[in-house]
Amino acid sequence: MQAPTTSFAQRAQIALQDTGLQEALGRAMDHFVHGRQDAFAALPHGEALRDHARTIRANTIAHLDEHLIRFERNAQANGSSIHWATDAAEARQIVLKIAREAGVQRIVKSKSMLSEEIELNRVLERAGLDVLETDLGEYIVQLAHDHPSHIIAPVVHWRLEDVARLFHKHLGTPLDADIPSLQAAARRRLRQGFLQADMGISGGNLVVAETGTVILVTNEGNGRLVTTTPRIHVALVGIERIAPTLADAGTLLQVLARSATGQALSVYTSFITGPRRQADEDGPEQVHIVLIDNGRTRALQGELAEILYCIRCGACLNVCPVYRNLGGHAYGSVYPGPIGSIVTPAYDGLGPWHELPQASTLCGACTEACPVRIDIPRMLLKLRADSIAAGDAPAWLQTGIRLYGWAATHPRVFRLASKLGTQLQRLWPGKAQGWTRRLPPPLSAWTDSRAFPPLARRSFSERWQERKT
Repeated sequence: MQAPTTSFAQRAQIALQDTGLQEALGRAMDHFVHGRQDAFAALPHGEALRDHARTIRANTIAHLDEHLIRFERNAQANGSSIHWATDAAEARQIVLKIAREAGVQRIVKSKSMLSEEIELNRVLERAGLDVLETDLGEYIVQLAHDHPSHIIAPVVHWRLEDVARLFHKHLGTPLDADIPSLQAAARRRLRQGFLQADMGISGGNLVVAETGTVILVTNEGNGRLVTTTPRIHVALVGIERIAPTLADAGTLLQVLARSATGQALSVYTSFITGPRRQADEDGPEQVHIVLIDNGRTRALQGELAEILYCIRCGACLNVCPVYRNLGGHAYGSVYPGPIGSIVTPAYDGLGPWHELPQASTLCGACTEACPVRIDIPRMLLKLRADSIAAGDAPAWLQTGIRLYGWAATHPRVFRLASKLGTQLQRLWPGKAQGWTRRLPPPLSAWTDSRAFPPLARRSFSERWQERKT
């Protein structure tokens, strides 16, 4: 993943000034949040189901190697070809080799964040292949030369009028076209792609070790067309996206759909178990499953292993106050929001992404919404500490933390500093009802957008001593 050249603060300012983005995010996030709440409220023993889903993910990741070997064995027995990719470059070359050996010219793709992660389209197109995104959101992104802004809703940052202008330019639809008209225009264009494609590329929400099955979850019929119409199907799957049994997969699917879109189950849940059999009327001649590491083993070996429990529902993005105001592009990574602030540095290294763990209020809403209860704040704090230890924090902040640490371990100095601060706050300008609304740099970064609370005239220790006497 390529780190951006601008800072997170710069990208955040651009997002905050985009009124169209704010409008689109507000409407979409409220819809997702209320849908999730209603879906779990209607589910008997919903919280117990989440606990069970967490247990499944924890046990799976703890024995990941065993489940992967079992999956490989059963998938091969079903006629699927298994490929292992250490990193993004190897994954791209595997897919390109499959395409070249089969004489592929046209490719249709179902939605896959993993293909975004490894930048697959860029390599395939450079090789002269025609690549068509068929998820409606991803198709809009492709037409606009944009990037997805959300894990499950790629164009959550777009409004209807934005899509209408884009389709008018590329598909000739009227500028005042409504949603059904825009959908019909996209359907006509995409249907040609399905019928002409030699290869279909999909992701995989889960793979099942017990049966060698790839499970694909979509709300559009494009997923099934991509995996059945072309003669070759390639599924890209992260090595952590595995369920030991079909029963385990059933549990995870229940919490996935409810957390992602508020549905009891996604409209299309496909179980792909090998290529077409002799008696089958349709389906691909070849099924290739590419199991991709790309930093996941690195995460597994450290204190961020819990991030591999993630089932990519996007619920943490929907409730995060930072994401809800900035959208996905401000993060500069394929994976935005709270989960992206951990996944990206965990997979790719903290160095180029040391700002992302700071993009959180640590309010805990993400953990509350997560279907497998991932402790996101704990890992964000770990990454912040690692960033400080690596010297990535601003010099003024590192100096300030060291001074505070020294004062906090010397009670007399700490008491003196507290009293001095209490006296000095009387001189601070811009006060209103005791709150300070203007501080000098670098503390102005706080008061530029909110007031600073007054220091207590008497410390807690002083009050405690009075109560004791």
